[in-house]
Amino acid sequence: MDDEIRDPQTYAIIGAAMEVHRQLGPGFLEAVYHEAMAIEFGLRGIPFVSQLELPVFYKGQRLKCFYKADFLCYESVFAELKALQTLTGADEAQALNQLKATQHERALLINFGSPSLQYKRLIFSNSRKSAQPWQTGNVNSPQISPIYTDEIPNQS
Repeated sequence: MDDEIRDPQTYAIIGAAMEVHRQLGPGFLEAVYHEAMAIEFGLRGIPFVSQLELPVFYKGQRLKCFYKADFLCYESVFAELKALQTLTGADEAQALNQLKATQHERALLINFGSPSLQYKRLIFSNSRKSAQPWQTGNVNSPQISPIYTDEIPNQS
């Protein structure tokens, strides 16, 4: 079954990222890709919120600090942008933390910094998804499932 049928929303976001990478190539700062992605999302009719502030809880108490997501698309898919030579485990952890902090279960980690666009689709679901922040004391360990790691050749 192809990606568009299985998950048309992440497929559309990846398509937008491919176009941005095709037009700009690697080498710019993350902020350039962020602005270009916002334009491309608008052109493609992909609903999004940029720089969404996510609350963080510790032992049921909301912390004063917050976590900032690059994009939330379709009200359910985080898109975390990077402009690095290669992705690391810390980059993946950042995307997973967005999922841990919310009820959302899907994220895309997108890297524009390499000659070929890189992305990872991530799913995070656990028993905390149905629990309120103050009810998370006795839950099982989270189940983290990376779905795809694909490199797309540069289309230029």
